[in-house]
Amino acid sequence: MEGIIVKGIGGNYYVKTHEELIKCKARGKFRFDDLTPMVGDKVNVVLEKGEGLIDTIYERHNDLIRPFVANVTQAFIIVTLKNPKLNFNLLNSFLVLCECKKLKITVCFNKMDLVDDKDEESIKAINIIKKAGYEVALLNAKKNIGIEVLKGKLSNEVTVFCGPSGVGKSTILNAISGRKIMETGEISLKSKRGKHTTRHSELIEVNEGFLVDTPGFSSLDMKFLDKQMLLDSFIEFHNYSLDCKFSDCLHNKEPQCAVKKALIEGKISQERYDFYVKTLEEILSSRRNKK
Repeated sequence: MEGIIVKGIGGNYYVKTHEELIKCKARGKFRFDDLTPMVGDKVNVVLEKGEGLIDTIYERHNDLIRPFVANVTQAFIIVTLKNPKLNFNLLNSFLVLCECKKLKITVCFNKMDLVDDKDEESIKAINIIKKAGYEVALLNAKKNIGIEVLKGKLSNEVTVFCGPSGVGKSTILNAISGRKIMETGEISLKSKRGKHTTRHSELIEVNEGFLVDTPGFSSLDMKFLDKQMLLDSFIEFHNYSLDCKFSDCLHNKEPQCAVKKALIEGKISQERYDFYVKTLEEILSSRRNKK
């Protein structure tokens, strides 16, 4: 029987097939192949003496380490403009990570009830993300505002939630599912950051798709990036890079760069470009230091 691993705890894996949920163990052969079953894996299950055994793990399209989940197709990046205040560099890091994993992306600004319509800084932040080419959802999860928009994106997708602590990921998950699946945390009065509330990865079936909740992050390790991966992750560059003088242009110090020309003309945001250059220089510096 073929199915998908929806939960894994203590060496037990719960596989959802077309007909049922089967509690399984994994065959020992996977240890010799240095392969660990992951939530999201598509697998084949056999029954031996009435117990389920994972016999085959099919090829993964992608995988994430934190959370430990495979074959994700879509990301809802959850951030807030206030309480906690938006960390734009962290948002850009999430965007780069999700682009590297080839995910469909929606940037969700939660707690919009805290934002004044005349708040120029907040409006600018939202417009920068839209200008980069990303779909934006404006939410007030506690009042169910914007939740139906997200529900409409779930069918046939495996959707991961990501974003810093305290932005309401668990609240949004509960609102989308219509039931309390994850405990919601409070904002620490001392640090103004959220407390971690999610303990493990689990796929929850909603609207003919699957959701996985993730722990909040305060930072992301970007050491896996190389310069080409970074370059490909800035989707707003793609419309201009073919017009650069050099085919291998990094859009930094090269002459006759069409991306830098677009930046000067206001077609690309300075904030996004500055983050790109900063990250590029970190990658190049790390590479030089390894020689």
